[in-house]
Amino acid sequence: MEHNEEKNRMDAPPADSAGDSAALDPVQELARCREELAAESDRRLYILAESENLKKRLVKEKEEYFKYATESIVSELLPVLDNLDLALLHGRGNAGCKDLVMGVEMTRKAFVDILSRHGVEEFGTTGEEFNPEHHEAVGMEESSDVAENHVSRVLQKGYRLRGRLLRPAKVMVRQG
Repeated sequence: MEHNEEKNRMDAPPADSAGDSAALDPVQELARCREELAAESDRRLYILAESENLKKRLVKEKEEYFKYATESIVSELLPVLDNLDLALLHGRGNAGCKDLVMGVEMTRKAFVDILSRHGVEEFGTTGEEFNPEHHEAVGMEESSDVAENHVSRVLQKGYRLRGRLLRPAKVMVRQG
């Protein structure tokens, strides 16, 4: 009989260990579940924040792309404006070209109006202060009409697209 009791003790499941009692304790199990829930909630909030940041970044990149998408074609159109300016410069001195000059002026104005509606602005006027970030100094000359280190003559207008420099204005600067 002792042998049977010993065999029954060996076949019986072992007494509850510390791990088993913790798994069975409802208070501890509830606390563990709350910790897991809090961790998953934090992870979910982090993923949502990352998703929002990605969405904002993509919207910003898309806006930038469309904002400057016309830059290359506008840059290719600038020589056309230069040619219209040259035609006006040479035609204004000739009385026989009065009607032609008027047509070129109207064409240039319409062209500039279209470009300005798309964010293109021209700059470079006689008398403005020389700025190497916006002007390309072709040379220096004596002039009593403007102050020292100011633009004395504009050889070619400069252009910006929504604040970004497309082409600097080529200018002569009054030397001191």
